[in-house]
Parts: sequence; structure tokens; C-alpha cells
Amino acid sequence: MSAVPATDAAVGRVDVRSVSIDVGPANERFTALERLDFTVEPGEFVCVLGPSGCGKSTLLGAMAGHVPLTRGEIAVDGEPVDGPHRNRGLVFQQHTLFPWKRVIDNVAFGLKMNGLGLAERHREARELLALVGLQGFESRYPVQLSGGMQQRVEIARTLINRPHVLLMDEPFGALDAQTRRMMQRLLLDIWTRMRTTVLFVTHDIDEALFLADRILVLSHRPARIVADIAVPLARPRDDESTVAAEFIDIKRRCLALLREAA
Repeated sequence: MSAVPATDAAVGRVDVRSVSIDVGPANERFTALERLDFTVEPGEFVCVLGPSGCGKSTLLGAMAGHVPLTRGEIAVDGEPVDGPHRNRGLVFQQHTLFPWKRVIDNVAFGLKMNGLGLAERHREARELLALVGLQGFESRYPVQLSGGMQQRVEIARTLINRPHVLLMDEPFGALDAQTRRMMQRLLLDIWTRMRTTVLFVTHDIDEALFLADRILVLSHRPARIVADIAVPLARPRDDESTVAAEFIDIKRRCLALLREAA
């Protein structure tokens, strides 16, 4: 894999302060998130775990600047989030690639919007494609790739802007179990190289434990943080990590919390 510069270790701090979000039309409005308070340190990998429909995606959307807050504040590196910004990259479960563009031009799209010339943006796109294991696929179109490969392109396209914070909304949820584990390992490898702060939404306890430094467990709607759990498993992680006593103990705790939340 190509060497990709790490994100500056001083950037990527996220502060969420007394955040509440109401959603829905005026006559059916309800509170999705209520009084959330937490901090994510630069370079930290945090998973957000909670029951379906509790507001996990709403939280990520607010961090990305797409969902307005009703109360409270979200700040990245001390700057309030008041709209989308290139220092916050968002990856969804379903890819959002342009079907008419080749892989290399999908990845380079953000740099085109920033005014970089063709040669420079293609050079950087090739570096990112090598990082995600897609060297040699530059001229393919998204329809010619598997689901896992499409998600690799999506991740590369997001990372090309060197975001301080990478927001991931169940990005591997639609993949089969084998591909999903492969993508989890790939993500950890990329994170180790780039040290970008990651907030990763999932409803899968095993995935959260395999990936995270910390797990934030949300309650049922209106979502509150019911636990902030450190994951003390050594890195790098592999399949043996999933049978460690600490893994099983934290999994039991998360299962109990989710049962209570439901």
C-alpha cells in the first residue's frame, strides 16, 4: 500500500454539548436525541451503538452539518458545526458514487471541486485507491465492482479531502459476513496509517468491539447516552480478539444495555 500522510495529531477533536434534536413535520415533531454530552479526542475511534431507530444516524448527520440542532452545540477543533465542511467526511451504508464516472474520477471528485488540476487529482486518487487495495481498478465504473469494492471507492473518495473527522453510518451493513470482516480490517489499517478521528455508527456489538477504542451506547428514542465504555483490547486486532475474555465481558454488558434500551 502507498504511504499516505497521517492527519495532524492535533486535529479531529469533537465536542458535543447538551445536544437535543427534534425532527419531523410541525404537527408530528418528536425528540430524536436528548441532552447528549461527550467528547472525542483527536485520532480516537469511537463506535455509536444503539437500537434501530434510536437516532444514531441523526447524530451523525448533525455532526456532518446536514441536520440542524434544536438545542446545544457540536464543535470540531473548537469551531461550531453550522453546515457541511470538507474537514468532516461522511460515508453511508449505500454508496453514493457517480455511475457515469470512472473509479479514479469518483475518488478525485472532491479535489476537482477544490480546483486542483487533472494530473494532481489523479495522482492523489491513485494513492488512495492503492491504500484501499484497488490499484488497477482506476478505469472501471462502479457497476463493474462488487459491493465491498464500491465501499472501498466510497472510503477513498471521502479520505482524499484528508478530513479531520470520518463519520461512518453503518458502512458495512449491507455486506456479507466475510466481506464485512475484510472491510473492518481494511478500515483499521487505514485508520492506523492516517489517524483520522472516526465516529462509526453500528447496531452490531461484535463490530463495535472489534473496531473501537470506546463505545457510546444510546437508549431508545429519545436517545440519551446510557454508557460510555472503554474497549481495552490490544491492537492490532484479529479474529482471536473476538474470543478474548475482555471482549466477551463487554459484549455481555452491551447486550444487557441494549435489552434495557429496547
